[in-house]
Amino acid sequence: MDNPPRLTDRAALTRNRRRADTKALFLHEIARDEAEDRLAMVKRAFTAPAVVTPFPAIWQQTFPGARIVRDTELLDLTPGAHDLVIHALCLHWADDPVGQLIQVRHALKPDGLALVLAFGGQTLHELRAALGQAEAEITGGLSPRVLPMAEIRDLGALMQRAGLALPVADSAPLDVSYRSALHLMQELRAMGEGNALDARIRRFTRRRVLLRAAEIYAESYPAEDGRVRATFEILTLTGWAPDASQPQPLRPGSAAKRLADALGTQETPLKD
Repeated sequence: MDNPPRLTDRAALTRNRRRADTKALFLHEIARDEAEDRLAMVKRAFTAPAVVTPFPAIWQQTFPGARIVRDTELLDLTPGAHDLVIHALCLHWADDPVGQLIQVRHALKPDGLALVLAFGGQTLHELRAALGQAEAEITGGLSPRVLPMAEIRDLGALMQRAGLALPVADSAPLDVSYRSALHLMQELRAMGEGNALDARIRRFTRRRVLLRAAEIYAESYPAEDGRVRATFEILTLTGWAPDASQPQPLRPGSAAKRLADALGTQETPLKD
């Protein structure tokens, strides 16, 4: 099997994360709170959790007994050791997202829960459009600047490909406002989410491109009081390690009663 293409410059990503400001990590705090709410609805006590995260401090207070794992290519997880694995808002930097989910699946005990929080396809769509238009106008080309984000249907399919049963996927778009597109880009750097794409151009972006992008952004995506709006979409995906105790689908043609009888209606045969 061919290796997946290299998407991320891991050294650059590590540098960016080391420079992150804890005060700017509100999206990770939202993801943590969402995970806590989801788990509160599961009528089960998890005794061997693990959390895959680049920012351990955010998760350690809420999950004090959890094993904290960095989101490296090869996750430091022991097969069959956990009844809960949370993959926390870092799947977008993985060169092989399916491989990450397969590793999570293998780390679960039978009937263990995988809870994945990931950025969805609507995330920063405004910034991608503004930067792309500005660069095309000024330089006549485009360079990799913002990560591609997966759509909810794609990530749901990845959960199944990873061998997780009973997958469920939900989306929660978040509308945030900033003084300008330049302030948004500054905050992304403070989040540790600066450009770490392996294919990025290794030189500073032209000032004209940034200023033009800010103009386009302000014209196209205004918010109240002269600010601009930005979208962050957080997807929440759950799936279970297969176990014989889970509900199983019936074989086609094995139904003992007709649907029309159950609904109390008259069945009308279809014409040939």
